[in-house]
Amino acid sequence: MEHLEPAIERAVWFSHRIRQRTDERLRKTIEAYDQHPQFHPIENLMISVGAWEHIRILAISPQLVFAHPDLIVAHPATSAYYRNMALLPQKRVAELATNVKAWEDGTRRSPVSQRAAIEVSKVYNAVLSSIIEGSTGWTIENGYRNIVASMGVGLDGTMRNIIGRDADLQVKTRMLKWLKDRCLSKDGDPFSGGIGLGSGYEMVFGSEPDIAFLRHGNLVATIEIKGGRDPAGALERLGAARKSFEATPPGCINFLIAGVITEEMRRRLERLGSVKVFDLDDVVVDGPAWYEFLDEVFHHTVRIVEREIRQHG
Repeated sequence: MEHLEPAIERAVWFSHRIRQRTDERLRKTIEAYDQHPQFHPIENLMISVGAWEHIRILAISPQLVFAHPDLIVAHPATSAYYRNMALLPQKRVAELATNVKAWEDGTRRSPVSQRAAIEVSKVYNAVLSSIIEGSTGWTIENGYRNIVASMGVGLDGTMRNIIGRDADLQVKTRMLKWLKDRCLSKDGDPFSGGIGLGSGYEMVFGSEPDIAFLRHGNLVATIEIKGGRDPAGALERLGAARKSFEATPPGCINFLIAGVITEEMRRRLERLGSVKVFDLDDVVVDGPAWYEFLDEVFHHTVRIVEREIRQHG
């Protein structure tokens, strides 16, 4: 039943985030906003006549459906409410108007400008108008369901990013522990400045590449760790790793540890030829593949181990 652990961890994390009821908190903020924002002329905010009339007939407060720049300037986090109701990802909003991530997660230090708020409001309202006019009998409950669905997609993406970052740290700390347990590393910190390995080798943890090995100051090997599990993003992650590998000098040995390897990804890796590939699941548990990985790195490439590394070596 050990295969259930990732599923349980994922479910608990999602449950915790959903129980935070971010959507309800944002809705209450919007309901409590009593400055009576002026939506007319509605065309200036990209609200269609048909959508506006539909909301009027349902007797729904316009600010619970359509974004207004004054409200967003006052409460930038409410961007998430309208964006999710419009089923728009942050990345798409950034392409069409401006980046709203810092608005929504509360990390923005400076006030949101009126101009930026207007542009974002127009995007949200144009999409929301199309959704309302394109639906039969649209209700505010439909909008709330959109928010929950969109939040779920966003949380899934966040979870995948967390998995990717965790994979990076897991591989690095696992390799470091293996080296220290066998007294193969010297004093130092690979996360800050590098650590000596003997025979003139040094190991440095960073990003692009995630792990670098140098000998007498020259780069001899790199490891890229792409822990994402989403097959849809596999080629994008491969592209990022390939860009890192192409920046290495001739003769450098490059390794890729991947959370998922699709058939198309495998074909492209075969064409690259010079990259040694390992599956993340094989590298983070004790087993033949883990020791095969260690052997490739520390016996054949970074030659600090004289004998071939065995399962109990």
